[in-house]
Amino acid sequence: MSTDDDTPRVGVVGLGYVGLPLALAFTRAGYEVVGVDIDTERIDAIRDGRSYVTDVSDEDVAAALDGGLQVTTEYEALSDVDGVSICVPTPLRKTGQPNLSYVADATERLAKVLPDGCTVILESTVYPGAMEDLVVPTLSENGKTIGEDVYVAFSPERIDPGREDYTLTEIPKVLGGVTPSCGDHAMALYEGVFDEVVRVESSTEAELVKLLENTFRAVNIGLINEIAMIANDLDVDIWQVVEAASTKPYGFMPFYPGPGLGGHCIPIDPLYLSWKAGQQGIQTRFIDLADQVNREMPVHVVRRVNGLLNEKGLAVSQSSILIVGVAYKPDVSDVRESPAYDVMGLLEERGAKISYHDPYVPEFEVEGETYESIELTEQILRRADCTLIVTDHDVLDLDSIVDHAPLVFDTRNATNGHDATHVHHL
Repeated sequence: MSTDDDTPRVGVVGLGYVGLPLALAFTRAGYEVVGVDIDTERIDAIRDGRSYVTDVSDEDVAAALDGGLQVTTEYEALSDVDGVSICVPTPLRKTGQPNLSYVADATERLAKVLPDGCTVILESTVYPGAMEDLVVPTLSENGKTIGEDVYVAFSPERIDPGREDYTLTEIPKVLGGVTPSCGDHAMALYEGVFDEVVRVESSTEAELVKLLENTFRAVNIGLINEIAMIANDLDVDIWQVVEAASTKPYGFMPFYPGPGLGGHCIPIDPLYLSWKAGQQGIQTRFIDLADQVNREMPVHVVRRVNGLLNEKGLAVSQSSILIVGVAYKPDVSDVRESPAYDVMGLLEERGAKISYHDPYVPEFEVEGETYESIELTEQILRRADCTLIVTDHDVLDLDSIVDHAPLVFDTRNATNGHDATHVHHL
């Protein structure tokens, strides 16, 4: 256990977009922290004081190292900790089923080294009941009793890359224990780090909280994407419609259309819920329809580009198309599930000559072909038959894009206010 009874010693497994900020938050709270990741490049970067996460600066990493942060690839370093937070990926398989292999691997490794009395908190998104199905049986091996020898809880991460209005510790932390005593121990571990910990009845309830949050967003984005397609056929500006509807002081919350869903949560998490519901024999019609609509948006974008080029007497196969922004959201380097993958892939299939610019993403691989970001010069803009804005980074020179590109298709309404006939919006 910790060398100082008053100083908890904690481990963080998985030092990515979720785990690294959490490890730094533990360090700032005065905890002794050991970060574990099987990726040696990540470990080397941290030891060198370098960050690979958008919301974490090199200075943040250096300060954490000065504060005692230790990082390693060895799980044995967790043999004397009071608690461990698991922050590993939980992607979907190609079949659409949850892939919990990273959680299973981390849990199996931990079961071999954790001391009695340790608290294990899973932060990775899972289906409701996964803690009971997967984590509990593994950690209760060798005769350990959950709630007595080891304490297990679920606390969903709420990381939103690029967000600046809330720090990690200011966002209320939902937490549910497998047993009441598990919840008590997890609360004791997290209350020293987060401004507010919201305790729920069980780990399964906490798992469902996470899926509700992101399913809510996915369904409403699917709705506005569908209405955006209708608005296009009606020759109505969907962005002005949303702006006007937002003047209602109650009963409406604005959501905005886009070229498709991206990121580590919204495109994936609702499918965890629909998969689990399917196991229970329950249909998830809203979730499935929203997923279908959202996945159609890249196709809709390419159709719009095709139509705009046809109006100029050009075919997609004869055109050069400049993609502006490939990260899944503005002002980050995160490309996970970015709609740019599908948009560029569909344009490739149609024979377009593609290039891209993204100041945060120097290289981008689509279906085995690696592209390199090019400089957004006046000459480059004039040479492209169509400039397609997929991600509206704040650093983009929109005036230059509008002034020099012969045709602009803006999927994010970034050029709102630029009155030009050659600029078109989703």
